[in-house]
Amino acid sequence: MKEEILIKQPRFSFTKVLTRLIGMILSILVISVLLQNTAHAHRGAKNEIDTCRFTVGNEIIHFSAYTPKISGGQSFCRAIPSVGETHLVFDYEGHKLRKTTVEFEITKEPEGTRIFYQKPEKIKKGSVDAKVDFDRLGVGSGHYLAHVTIMNNGEKLDSHLPFTVGIEPEEEYNFTVIFAAIIIFIITVVVFVVMTRRFNANKENN
Repeated sequence: MKEEILIKQPRFSFTKVLTRLIGMILSILVISVLLQNTAHAHRGAKNEIDTCRFTVGNEIIHFSAYTPKISGGQSFCRAIPSVGETHLVFDYEGHKLRKTTVEFEITKEPEGTRIFYQKPEKIKKGSVDAKVDFDRLGVGSGHYLAHVTIMNNGEKLDSHLPFTVGIEPEEEYNFTVIFAAIIIFIITVVVFVVMTRRFNANKENN
């Protein structure tokens, strides 16, 4: 008579699964906060490659913003904290753009309202200083778009650079945290329901 070999199934531990789930959620929240803080720390850095440089065709332009009457010589990039007289500086990193005709335009989004325009011309010095007083123009804080267009030998290349004025990083941070919390809550509920069903099923089988 053959002996029956009973293979003991691993016992399902609902508490252990729930503990791991909570740990995973906390880890995601911590990573999200760290990444968000890192992103804000990079904002305003004059030489930050991924935020202050953009390409127009094959050429690179460095963007920086100054509010001399408010923050002195401090430079900003994609996030200008104060509404007022602002110097939006576009510096050519190469020499080819100095031989081409370039057009500059600043619009407020999402309306697309033009608040600054510089007609197409060759900028031989390789730098453009667009002076815009967001307060005097009455456009205020919000999202803006810088348009840079190259025209050379009948070819037209257009590039855009988004930036904000008068929007504190904390506002965007709070929105990101709330959105992440909602997503994590939904995932938690789904996982909790699935784990509960498995727990009840195992309990009935035992």
